[in-house]
Amino acid sequence: MLYEQIRQDAEKGMKAGVDSFERRISTIKAGRATEAVLDGITFSYYGTETPINQAATVSIPEARLLVIKPWDKTNIAPIEKAILKSNIGITPQNDGEIIRLPFPALTEERRKEYTKEVDAYAEDAKIAIRNKRRDSMDEIKKSEKSGDVTEDDRYTLEDEIQKITDKYIKSIEDIAKKKNQELMNV
Repeated sequence: MLYEQIRQDAEKGMKAGVDSFERRISTIKAGRATEAVLDGITFSYYGTETPINQAATVSIPEARLLVIKPWDKTNIAPIEKAILKSNIGITPQNDGEIIRLPFPALTEERRKEYTKEVDAYAEDAKIAIRNKRRDSMDEIKKSEKSGDVTEDDRYTLEDEIQKITDKYIKSIEDIAKKKNQELMNV
């Protein structure tokens, strides 16, 4: 029972680290339009902070253009202000009906900066996964001392935890490699 719980807790924590990493890098723009840049941007909708995609239709008609069409035209100005305040690096263009977010083409220098940012996030995620491994290993040792886990089970479980760790570290590396290729692709 305890054996399986330690394993599941380790896997759950490491999976959360990978998910967090994916969310973090999804906001890094690769020179093409993505709805992910709006994640976390809210505006005041009748006194309630509301995500943009819950009060407007968001579409991508072209590779480098994001279009936001608010369901209520009175929300155009607050949405535009929220985008400007969010500091995403894109200036919204408002024509009274819709808001356009033109994504500029990335320079080679900017692409390299973004890949460094992705690599830094990947390293943070790997550290979080290794910390979870360390916590799990400590839990295993405590369980062995208290007699809940045998010495043989401890070695088996430590081996499983290491395999899980390796799997999620590789997952982080694969995701980072794919994102960096996407960023460097002209």
